[in-house]
Amino acid sequence: MVDRTATEETDAAVRAVVGERLTLEAFDQLAGRLSGHSFVKLVVDRPAGRIHFLSQEAYGFHAYYIAEEILHIGRDELEANVDAFNQRFYHDPDRDLYLGLLALHTRVDAETGTEKRFFSLETVEVDTMTAEMLRWFHRFVREHVDPALPLLFKPATHLQEQYLAEIPAAEVPRISAHELFSDAPFVALQPGVAEGRLRAFRDARDYDRAEPLEWYDIIAMERVPDDIPRLAGIINARHTTPLSHTNVLAAGWQIPNAIQLDVLDRIADEGLDGKWVRYEVTPDAEQIGLTVVDAPAEVDRRPAWVAQRVLMESPEVLSNPIVSLAELRTSDRYRYGTKAANLGELQHLLAHRSDRLLGFYQVPRPPRDNLLPYLEKLLGAPDLLPAAHRLLNDTLYVPRGIALPFSLQREFLESSPRIQQTIGKLKMALELDAHEVDALALELQRAIRATRMPEPMRRRIDGAIVGHLGGVGSFVVRSSSNAEDLAGFSAAGIYESVNQVTTADQVVRSVTDVWASLLSPRSVRLRQQAGISLDDAYMGVVIQEEVAASMGGVLVTTNPLRRADFRNVYVNLSEKSVGDIVSGTAAPMQYLFNTVEGGGRTLSLGDADRDLGGADRDLLGRLAVAGRLLQAHFSPDYTFAEPVDIEWVSDGDRVAVVQLRPYAS
Repeated sequence: MVDRTATEETDAAVRAVVGERLTLEAFDQLAGRLSGHSFVKLVVDRPAGRIHFLSQEAYGFHAYYIAEEILHIGRDELEANVDAFNQRFYHDPDRDLYLGLLALHTRVDAETGTEKRFFSLETVEVDTMTAEMLRWFHRFVREHVDPALPLLFKPATHLQEQYLAEIPAAEVPRISAHELFSDAPFVALQPGVAEGRLRAFRDARDYDRAEPLEWYDIIAMERVPDDIPRLAGIINARHTTPLSHTNVLAAGWQIPNAIQLDVLDRIADEGLDGKWVRYEVTPDAEQIGLTVVDAPAEVDRRPAWVAQRVLMESPEVLSNPIVSLAELRTSDRYRYGTKAANLGELQHLLAHRSDRLLGFYQVPRPPRDNLLPYLEKLLGAPDLLPAAHRLLNDTLYVPRGIALPFSLQREFLESSPRIQQTIGKLKMALELDAHEVDALALELQRAIRATRMPEPMRRRIDGAIVGHLGGVGSFVVRSSSNAEDLAGFSAAGIYESVNQVTTADQVVRSVTDVWASLLSPRSVRLRQQAGISLDDAYMGVVIQEEVAASMGGVLVTTNPLRRADFRNVYVNLSEKSVGDIVSGTAAPMQYLFNTVEGGGRTLSLGDADRDLGGADRDLLGRLAVAGRLLQAHFSPDYTFAEPVDIEWVSDGDRVAVVQLRPYAS
């Protein structure tokens, strides 16, 4: 039976196909699109032995169709009792309705080069079907789709992967999410539209030999370098993580950014390199949009966003002491920098209580009025605030460290007449927007690195390390500026940090290297474009115990690929180096963890040849919930909606937080 509804047009819109085998023609009529794939929602009425394939345009949610066509109730009634209905649809072991998603994929056979099409079937991530239910669901749907195409089950959670391991693959063929992710031809990283000059580079050598990029350029490249200036758009020609420095910058700049695997061939075939184009990234599209447009008669050297000023607090550069991180709170950021202040605030939070921890779960997330029962289930205790603090302390710690204030950098800069003269020249060049800015910035960096640190300053740093970090064998020296993690200016990857610092002389050299990174040509230019004066930008330094770790990564308390998703947080990790993740030089393992109903799923194995074991994934699940609690504590407002970015390392037992900041979403 085909259910249709009349329209004012002569054609009819298909709302559902009920009780029939789904043809490819009907699939195309019903399908929506996500990340380049077509998909159709389906509902199986088990007692009736009937399948319903739903129009994505008519029914954005399974529940709306069920309410209208099966239960015959209004949406208001459905939403007023959403938790009860979700229990009935996804968790009741004797449920009548099985809900799923059918997607159509095309893969190229590596041996023959021919394209093969197949369907994937998956449940929603919160579904708790047993192994036997999954087996029956696959068999029933198999009987109602085009028999010419294979139907592979795609586990939606790690738990479903365990269930499928009990079932022979010949009985229920399956494909993992990370296998599909690695083949996805298009992923929208940052939706948007821009017009600019398209610049395509096959490799780093082509990029290095080319003319410098301008603000109106749209870059297409397999791996976009970390040193790009602010641009009009980014196109990645291979898979990357949304958490690489370049992709975080793109999010902060609010410029369109996408993965399109065939884009370099497409640009070459259509002769688009060097042309002015309209570049469009839409999440439900099949691919990026590239349309040739007329080039402007004259391009303004100063783009419109140069006039947009980034708001920042006035720094305090009068004499402040070197202190332990444990002595700092968030309010100290204008003296010690954001990173140092946030790490100090986290140490204080772990040692004391915070009434803000439950904030995210207390705010209604329509159609749910209250997420606290979900948090109670995750924490396993009804007394939520104490249980939340136990989870944080059982899961997280902050490695010991000290913080050097802005005033120490100012004192060092003022100790050298050569440095002061070069700063004056750089300020004048910036005022005139002169070509000498880059050369003067490099000269200033050389002067900072060549200037001997005054002996009293060396003794202060050495004394603070002896007093607070005595016995530590290896340190990390981190940047902590006031000109980063601001609304409209993330500064991801712009400033320097130094690992594996072991001696007093290495500490001093690393501190001056971090100070010098504030004045690199790129950082000076980017701050100038954001309206941040050279006089207002200062650099604090964190000297922290280096943690021996078996893995490390970055967690953001949002789903960067679907910003409206309030359940999931996104985790990247590497068993080699966290630097590989943010630099984009290696493909990380990528996960989503549900911080409402619980559970997680693997999106990509990256360069790894195996997934994490159950204990490590359990630790990440606890880290995900801890991150959501920290999001509430560090929220600047009372919606508790602003995500945080947490850089971490772990030895497998607990997680050491080495950086915490707002995530530029």
